[in-house]
Amino acid sequence: MRLVTPGDSAPASVNKYLLPHETQVITVRRHPAVLMVPVGLVLGGLIVAGVLSNIGAGSGAGSAISYIWWAWLALLAWFVWRVAEWSVDYFVITNQRMLLTTGIITRNVAMMPLAKVTDMGFKRSLAGRMLGYGEFIMESAGQDQALDRVPYLPYPEQLYLEVCEMIFPNKNADG
Repeated sequence: MRLVTPGDSAPASVNKYLLPHETQVITVRRHPAVLMVPVGLVLGGLIVAGVLSNIGAGSGAGSAISYIWWAWLALLAWFVWRVAEWSVDYFVITNQRMLLTTGIITRNVAMMPLAKVTDMGFKRSLAGRMLGYGEFIMESAGQDQALDRVPYLPYPEQLYLEVCEMIFPNKNADG
């Protein structure tokens, strides 16, 4: 996790969504575990393409083999796109709100004011505990919010405690 210091700034793709009077507190990219399924599909596709190429090599099915490899290249291109999307997705917490920015071509910005959060929790699956990620679940009074779940966050316990301290500050602390 990267705590943003006062002289620091969020990535340019996120900075344009911050208000001039906001102070950045936390900026994190989603955990790389979000890419587990795409990695598995690319590697599985490579194995299948290799096995089918070996089987088809003896029977003279040259055009079928080329289609198999073109399909795997399409799968690889999809994987590269997913990695590029992951690289621009950020969860940002300022002194006033939480933002989740996603997307390359179609940019989506989900936001929830910290003052609207009435309840917050996090969930960690077995894979999340082993790999170090979790999911934030936020509730607010009234209507549905654009930002109610944020999956694949790194360091969820530390992030959870820091966000809870911002939402529910210690009112008994001295000045």
